[in-house]
Amino acid sequence: MSRMNFDPPARLPSRRLVLAGLATAVALTLPRLAKAALKPADQLDLGRIQSYLNGIHTMESRFDQVAGDGSTATGTIYISRPGHMRIVYNPPHPVLIVATNDQVYYYDAALGQVTWTDLDNTPAWFLLQNTVELGGPIRIDSVQHTPGAIRVSATETKRPEHGRVTMVFSEEPLQLRQWTILDAQNKTVTVTLDSPRFGVKLNPSLFEWENPQNNGSGG
Repeated sequence: MSRMNFDPPARLPSRRLVLAGLATAVALTLPRLAKAALKPADQLDLGRIQSYLNGIHTMESRFDQVAGDGSTATGTIYISRPGHMRIVYNPPHPVLIVATNDQVYYYDAALGQVTWTDLDNTPAWFLLQNTVELGGPIRIDSVQHTPGAIRVSATETKRPEHGRVTMVFSEEPLQLRQWTILDAQNKTVTVTLDSPRFGVKLNPSLFEWENPQNNGSGG
């Protein structure tokens, strides 16, 4: 097992962008944005969104992923808050990502390689926190309204260089539908949820990390 490195295999979407689906470690610095001047209506929406995110304890969903370079992938994501996530990519991308015990593990079956990073090195770390607090450790950069949807862009207040996440929520009913990660090299990846199910019972073993190299299984 080796520490995370981001030299992407040529036949897959950039590993940096694959991990950015919910887990990206970055090293360069994004330009700082001025703190957003939020309207009272925006503050009300953020209150609703914060309550909604804190009400999500488990989620299972298929997803479609599109990177800024045009590469695509699909798979299934499982989340159990706080701190647990599993992302299984569909063929032809033999990739497994597991977040557990404050670590994010990435397994590429084709390369037979495991890499990892700390969970708090990822721009979407706060989605797996015990309590989501928007406007405190999470700086809100913008709130935008489009017909039937709310887009919220945020960075980590103390470490904006870790990237920016833009979340898209349907408005009626309020539901997380999509997120886009912008990393420090201005590369993006967008993940769109397909028929998400919230509050589902998930097997705890989904979030137990066992090195697939030991048993030859990557799923």
